[in-house]
Amino acid sequence: MDSKKYNNTKLAIAVIKSLISFVLLYLFIALGFSTILQNYIQTFTGSTYLVFLLFVFSIGIFSSILFMPFNIYTGFYLEHKYKLSNQTFLKYLIENLKSMAVGLVIGIPILLLFFFVINQFGDLWWLVFTSLMFLISVVLSQLFPILILPIFYKILPLNDDELKNRISNLAGKVGIKVENVFTFNMSKNTKKANAALTGLGKTKRIILGDTLLSNYSKDEIETVIAHELGHYKHKHILKNILFGTVSSFLTFFIISVLYKNSISWFSFNSITQIAALPLLSLWAMIIGLIQSPIGNFLSRKYEYEADRYAIESTCKPKSFIETLEKLTDQNLGDREPNPFVEWFFYSHPSIKNRINAIKNFANEKNIVEIIIEKPAEAAS
Repeated sequence: MDSKKYNNTKLAIAVIKSLISFVLLYLFIALGFSTILQNYIQTFTGSTYLVFLLFVFSIGIFSSILFMPFNIYTGFYLEHKYKLSNQTFLKYLIENLKSMAVGLVIGIPILLLFFFVINQFGDLWWLVFTSLMFLISVVLSQLFPILILPIFYKILPLNDDELKNRISNLAGKVGIKVENVFTFNMSKNTKKANAALTGLGKTKRIILGDTLLSNYSKDEIETVIAHELGHYKHKHILKNILFGTVSSFLTFFIISVLYKNSISWFSFNSITQIAALPLLSLWAMIIGLIQSPIGNFLSRKYEYEADRYAIESTCKPKSFIETLEKLTDQNLGDREPNPFVEWFFYSHPSIKNRINAIKNFANEKNIVEIIIEKPAEAAS
């Protein structure tokens, strides 16, 4: 099946990239190239912060060039091969350049902040930096829908009053006051469909991809939004923040201990030595590998809970199942991945498991959908 080939190919390439990154980074440190690069950059400037930035950029540029064929293959060629992309190669490059620019604007201050913290606070750098990153992540979450997303998409108010009222009523059930519902031109890049509840506080917004509006009935769209609101109803956003915060503090603490105790293995003198800093990434990869299935397990649990809320709040199990089926086909999802692959890599349950859970829940609660609305016309 095309969907299985598509997903397995993307997964295989992602795993290969991770393995190559880990091995090359280890060799970069173990063979002394990290120290050589630091010493070379220091011949051009005496500013420690500038040496640090040039050191990081050098590694980043090398990595970008090395993985460019992989990224083009998965991000452009594969999407076109399976007829999922609407991008020309020029538009693909432009979107990636915009992503890079946004990443630099956000990333450079964070890099400088990290270097300042590790130099100023020594062994307690992990505590200070994680605390600051928590505050930064909250600010970025608030700014994302109003400053970052519009860089990539045209955001417009939804002009379908009936659908807007349906969504507002659903939002009211979970205590969210919806000032407006927005659409974004997802179709400029892809044929895939999606919707999301994004932002925090006053910037919280419900956004719908135009590909969703064009191909799904109002009942189907309503179930998608109900699912997203289910995350809010069950306080998944708050739980993710709390879990992410605790996890981040624990992770950075473990990494800091491993880092401090391993720098002598490679003849480094201090945790602030620029050439030693790639060791942090090495340990982060290992810890991330261990954490991944734990985080995905929790995420899948939340998805099941949000699915149940979508059924409870709309009483439209059939529409929701049809929507999930259509989304899986449209987004070329793997209907029945290998159980280990689903357990380790998937943040969402497979469509087969989700549908079975929805049917069981609907039967348990005796929820039967009586009226099925015909598909709506494409939204302008």
